[in-house]
Amino acid sequence: MAREFGRPERVADFLLKELSVLIQQEMRDPRVSMVSITEVEVSRDLSHAKVYLTVLGCDSKDDAKEPVKVLNGAAGFLRSQLAKNSSMRTTPTLRFYFDESQLRAGHIEKLLHDLRSEKSSGNQ
Repeated sequence: MAREFGRPERVADFLLKELSVLIQQEMRDPRVSMVSITEVEVSRDLSHAKVYLTVLGCDSKDDAKEPVKVLNGAAGFLRSQLAKNSSMRTTPTLRFYFDESQLRAGHIEKLLHDLRSEKSSGNQ
């Protein structure tokens, strides 16, 4: 039987949706205008949340340092907005990180493409 979503997973889902909206609508900083939240991990005691994000047009972790820094600086504001929009007793402390999984996926896709093209040129 499939396991039902626990409270941390439900809180993570709520945070993902709410933070996506808050960042796009409430934050006026142009450095975070192209940010997309990809995943949220909430601790079992619901006191901390790791928020993973990507930035459109950033090809490396170094390119995304500024938006991550801005969001970590605005974490208190975002947390207070989340507290207003929810009925949770406590709102998790937010920490933002750049999600490198999409960069790794692109690198693997390129390697597979190169391998396929090398294999097809070797067969001819």
